[in-house]
Amino acid sequence: MDSISHAKQKIREIIAGSHVPEDPHHAENTLCWLLKLDPLADQSLQIAALAHDIDRAVEAHKVQRVDFSDYDTFKSAHAKNSAINLRKILNECGVERDVVDEACRLVVHHETGGDSRSDLLKDADGISFFEVNLPLYYHREGPAETRRRCVWGYQRLSSRMKKVAQNMTYESEELTLLFKEAIMEACHKD
Repeated sequence: MDSISHAKQKIREIIAGSHVPEDPHHAENTLCWLLKLDPLADQSLQIAALAHDIDRAVEAHKVQRVDFSDYDTFKSAHAKNSAINLRKILNECGVERDVVDEACRLVVHHETGGDSRSDLLKDADGISFFEVNLPLYYHREGPAETRRRCVWGYQRLSSRMKKVAQNMTYESEELTLLFKEAIMEACHKD
């Protein structure tokens, strides 16, 4: 097995152990969205898509939201910690340094974007949250927190992905209504 395949396998194994039940599906779905948005995405982007939230699966070093005064600061720390965890895995698997450096750079910026490659990852992650994570997030966090998270998440999407999100619906009519209301709120804030 080559180093890239070994690294992806190791990432999947670690994420499978996450206490957040949607994490394994979200990682794979983020990769699927990345490849829909850029079918020629290189290995650094693909690895970053799989591992962008790996922080949540490493309980011993997991960043805790309660330790931060605001959500954006928490998300920044989460992204940096995910990159630290990813670098260890990629180095252990013998992945080439340029791939390691770029994958980790992308993970650091997956919440904020800032260039075409990290913006692509941010969009794949953001739309996957709405497609995969949102129903379980709603069940776990309740309507008020879910609405806040939807507004935050929708605002960070590109206009292309906002159009995709606007067409999403859920089995729960309550969740679909909450999501549509959050989109309207986000649009009024823009």
